[in-house]
Amino acid sequence: MRLWPGSLYGRLVIVFISSLLLAQVIGIVVSSREASRALVTLNNTQWVQRVSETATLLESEGDAERLRVATVLSGVRLKVQLEAQMPPVPTQSLSLDDSTVELQGLLEPALAGRSTHIYLEKRELAGIHRVVDVQLHDGSWVRFDYLRPPSLSQWPYPLLLESLVLSIAIVLVSLFAMRWVTRPLSTLARAADELGVDLNRPPLPEEGPVEVRAATAAFNNMQARLRDYIYERTRILTAVSHDLRTPITRLRLRAELLADEELKAKLVRDLQEMENMTNATLSFLRGFEDREMLQSVDLMALLESLETDSVDTGYDVQLLGRIQRPIMLRPRALRRLLDNLVTNAIRYGKRAIVTVEDLGSEVVIRVRDAGTGIPPQELEKVFEPYYRLETARSQDGGGTGLGLSIARNIAELHGGTLILQNHPAGGLEAILTLPIRD
Repeated sequence: MRLWPGSLYGRLVIVFISSLLLAQVIGIVVSSREASRALVTLNNTQWVQRVSETATLLESEGDAERLRVATVLSGVRLKVQLEAQMPPVPTQSLSLDDSTVELQGLLEPALAGRSTHIYLEKRELAGIHRVVDVQLHDGSWVRFDYLRPPSLSQWPYPLLLESLVLSIAIVLVSLFAMRWVTRPLSTLARAADELGVDLNRPPLPEEGPVEVRAATAAFNNMQARLRDYIYERTRILTAVSHDLRTPITRLRLRAELLADEELKAKLVRDLQEMENMTNATLSFLRGFEDREMLQSVDLMALLESLETDSVDTGYDVQLLGRIQRPIMLRPRALRRLLDNLVTNAIRYGKRAIVTVEDLGSEVVIRVRDAGTGIPPQELEKVFEPYYRLETARSQDGGGTGLGLSIARNIAELHGGTLILQNHPAGGLEAILTLPIRD
């Protein structure tokens, strides 16, 4: 499972939320510690004031009145006990914690030199008691036995709630802002990926931050320069290929005047091959200038028409599978692609089995022949312009080596792919994958 996202937006979200959560956790911990510390100090200050005032009050009263004061001050958590002598040390006394040590430091100056003893005692059912013994000026003692709460500081629920609400608000606003900032980058990435598919797409809108606008402007300029370069090269090559027809025609006429029939046949055959190559080149170059727009096409009807035309021509073509929905295609270009694949299958493999499959997000069309296949190292080379296998060169009508190049160009024009593979059951299989656009 991939936890680290690949997109810039996803990474920004992860980094931002992680940083925000870390900052909030640190802030809550620090605030809680400070609040706990302040609460402990406040509690100790109040405790010192109560002990000091009680000791002063008891020293100003007689024995009977002292007992009444101790009774009045005693409650559920605090017991005030009068002792004639120093009370015994609690049997289960504990080491003093930081809070009690702080209390001890505050009591000594507040009690003006009176002797004090402080203990922490753990009792079975009552919990932890803080015991403070103070000697009065007449030599008697008073014990303050205080049942300490389980914790002087509780979870800061208001702070947690406030931090949660604030974090949610910041995250929502930040997600919107990051999406707004990164959307032009996503658009630019998609346009760069589709540049080879449609070089004539309209320029991207230059919007967003300065850096993104600069990158978009550079992309638009690059697209315009590429389009101009390819069109200029295509026009030159088209003109050259077209002009070659005239000298080829003159040479054919002159060859007909030769008396040597064998030499004449060789020249005519070579000239025919040159003319075929010229026509194929022109057809190939016209593919770059094809302005056919995408349109909703009944692909099943197109395939059935191809099967019918091929069978009427005498080809052994079989169509398998179905696709029920129309998809966005360039119908003339796709028909040309499929014609090339079926023609190759018939020429080199005697028959063509065309299988169509709808995979949801894409359509896969397979064209398989009944031939012997081709060497694995040649599976990619045959897509190069004018490249032909040695066996194809030796056959009459073996083509010019542009059919598969044209087919792959058309597949890529649709945003799809075209590959060849040797089928395990024999024969060569061409696999065309076309994305389904909404």
